[in-house]
Amino acid sequence: MSANAADAADGRPEAGLPRLRVLLAAPRGFCAGVDRAVRVVEEALKRDGAPVYVRHEIVHNRVVVNGLAAQGAVFVEELDEVPPGVPVVFSAHGVAKSVPLAAAARGLTAFDATCPLVSKVHREAERHEAMGHHILMIGHAGHPEVEGTMGQVRLGAMTLVQSLAEAEAVAPPPGPLAFVTQTTLSVEDAAEIVAVLRRRFPGIEGPAKEDICYATTNRQAAVRAVAAEAGLVLVVGSANSSNTMRLCEVASRAGARAQLLEGPEALDLDVLEGETVIGITAGASAPESLVQGLLARLGEHYALDVQERRVTTEDLTFKLPVALSA
Repeated sequence: MSANAADAADGRPEAGLPRLRVLLAAPRGFCAGVDRAVRVVEEALKRDGAPVYVRHEIVHNRVVVNGLAAQGAVFVEELDEVPPGVPVVFSAHGVAKSVPLAAAARGLTAFDATCPLVSKVHREAERHEAMGHHILMIGHAGHPEVEGTMGQVRLGAMTLVQSLAEAEAVAPPPGPLAFVTQTTLSVEDAAEIVAVLRRRFPGIEGPAKEDICYATTNRQAAVRAVAAEAGLVLVVGSANSSNTMRLCEVASRAGARAQLLEGPEALDLDVLEGETVIGITAGASAPESLVQGLLARLGEHYALDVQERRVTTEDLTFKLPVALSA
C-alpha cells in the first residue's frame, strides 16, 4: 500500500463509520508504454513549446488527455487538421504506415509514441506478409491499435477475427497462415480463439506466446486475485480503453461484481451496500491519482482497512525517441 493510500485509510474519522476492507490490485494503472507516450508529449512540449498536435487520444483516459491539453497539446483525429510547421505525435496505439508517410510528405516533425510492444506486433505482421502468409488479426474492430496493425500490410493481406464464432467461420484464402493479436485482449479470450485457429488450421504460425502485453497480463492476474476475495471490484479507467474493459470482464468471470468508474466522482455509494470487502484496480492508461482520489472518497464514508494484493513487480521502462532523449 502506498503512503497516500495509508493516509486515505488513517486520516478518516473512526467514530460511527462502517468498516470496509479494500484490496488494492497490484500491478495496476500506468504501464511502461503509457508512461512513455505521456512523456513523449511532455518532452515535445518542452522542446518545441505549445502547441504540439497529437493524432488521436495519446492514451484512452480523459484525465490524462485533459492534463496534456492544459499544457498545450492539441488533440485531433486526422493529420489534415495539423497546421504546417508544428510537431505532431502519434498515439501509443500505433498508426498505419500511411500516416507517418503523409506527415513526412507535408514536412511535419513527427514523434512516434507507439508502445514498443505494439511495434513488435507490427514487425511480426510485416515479416509474415514478406513470407507470403495470410494473417489473421485477433482483435476488436475499430480499435486504434487494430487499425494501426492492419495498416502495416497491404489491403487484403490480413483478416480480422473478433470472437470464437468468427474463428470457427473465418475462411482465409488458400496458402500459408499466421496470426497476430491485439495487445490488450483478455488473456482467456485470446487463448480460446487461438486454440480454435490452431485446431482448424494446424499449420498456422504465430508468436511463441500470444502478443498480449505483459502489463495487460499482469493486471488481469492481479484483478483475478482480488476478485477471489471481494464481492465487488471497482475498476478505474475509461470505457473506450480496451484493457480497462477486459479488467471488468475478468473480475466478473472470477465471481465478483465489477463497476467501471471514470474517476472518484463517478462512484455511486449505493453499489457498496452490503459489501464488507471490495477490490480496486485501474486500467493501464489510468493514473494512480484517480485510485488515491477514490480511496479518499471512500474514506469519507468508511473506516478503511486497505491491503495490497500484488502478483508481480514491474520494473520495465521504454526509452524515448532519440530526438527527445538528448
